[in-house]
Amino acid sequence: MTTRDGVDGETPTLEQAGRQLRHYGLEADPQAVLVAVRLISAGARVGRAAEAHFARFGLSTGRYRLLADLEDHGGEKSPSQLAADLDVSRATVTGLLDGLERDGLIARRPSVEDGRGTVAVLTARGAQRLRDMAPEHFGRLEAMVGGLTVQERTVFLDLLARVVRGSTALTAD
Repeated sequence: MTTRDGVDGETPTLEQAGRQLRHYGLEADPQAVLVAVRLISAGARVGRAAEAHFARFGLSTGRYRLLADLEDHGGEKSPSQLAADLDVSRATVTGLLDGLERDGLIARRPSVEDGRGTVAVLTARGAQRLRDMAPEHFGRLEAMVGGLTVQERTVFLDLLARVVRGSTALTAD
């Protein structure tokens, strides 16, 4: 389905955004609002696709990110450092670690630096899961952005970084 602004299946349109703003008597830029609304929608759509993708490998997006972060950092890390680096709560990391430990993909052991704390350790089984899924995973990631040229991807990365910095406007008091 093509909408009035020519983008397949994307709503609202610029016209609809303008109409809503006028309805509320607001002076906001309809195009800016449209970009933000579509970005939020696209993020949700990509998020759902990512969850389906990782489910093929018995993982969730969060579980994959945690395993990949462990692998990138020598195979072990404290839960608090994982939470900080993944930008999630400590409780979220604890839940992810519990599931990954049940599946034998990570183990916990006492911290050498802090005898009271623990570290998560990527197991051989966890490392193998990442190796096994790598060809399909990275191939699908490449295909997802395959419609963009190298130049477009460079511009997109810059734009995305700027939008992410601006996302604090949604949470600022």
